[in-house]
Amino acid sequence: MAVICVAREFAALGDETVHELASMTGYKAIDKGYIEGKMAERGISPEVRLKYDEKKPGFWASLSQDRDDYLHFLKTVLYEETAAGDCIVSGRGGSAIFAGIPGVLFIKLVSPRDVRLKRICTRFQCDDKRAELLLKQSDRDRKGFHDYFFGVDWNDPVYYDLTINTGREHPATVARIIDQLRSLIITEESEKACMARMAELKLGQEIITEIVYARRVPVHFIEADVKGSSVVLHGVTNTQSAIDAASAGAQSVRGVELVENAIQIVQEFAVMP
Repeated sequence: MAVICVAREFAALGDETVHELASMTGYKAIDKGYIEGKMAERGISPEVRLKYDEKKPGFWASLSQDRDDYLHFLKTVLYEETAAGDCIVSGRGGSAIFAGIPGVLFIKLVSPRDVRLKRICTRFQCDDKRAELLLKQSDRDRKGFHDYFFGVDWNDPVYYDLTINTGREHPATVARIIDQLRSLIITEESEKACMARMAELKLGQEIITEIVYARRVPVHFIEADVKGSSVVLHGVTNTQSAIDAASAGAQSVRGVELVENAIQIVQEFAVMP
């Protein structure tokens, strides 16, 4: 029940490799189309997804509630899918969101710049100048997305178990390499630990959804740290009633047995609308 996260440069055959790997292993591909469909079901509009999907938001977008909604429901979708195991997460900050979790394999796909430019020209039927602009924009967006939402350097190799140059190899070959690495380093013990942690992350996200989106409790910067069936709530608010409401919301979520509330009262706290 392993999880594979695949980061990929634009025009490094990422989508093709993910689909080959899914076909080879029987794992579910959690790619852009799949995630967008799930987020649409939760009311995240195409306009909002376009503003935040794998890019750093502009100034006004960074101050909007849409930003928080996008990240919350992105994590919700990813936690739900990975809790079921045997899936491949394509991009969307997977290497940052699931960092440190046992049983997760982190891969990055890259290609030489000239190869990427040729692929872009072919795919978009454009000239070299246009291809160069598209490549630079994508590289800037993906780095900015990771910097802004997760505070990590997308280009730092320490976030990946393996970086593969797809400049010469067919996606099917790259997929076989990834699958072989999975079989070598992902053990039964690490898979069990992975599934246990994914279940905790999923439960924590359900708790936040209940408190913030279902009950509209005014708690800011809320976190739900789940260990087994116990949860510790963190965040800030300005009333004791909000703290009590958050505890009640958490307790109502199926699977929660014990709630510890560490939310703090800050009387003068306010956020931009």
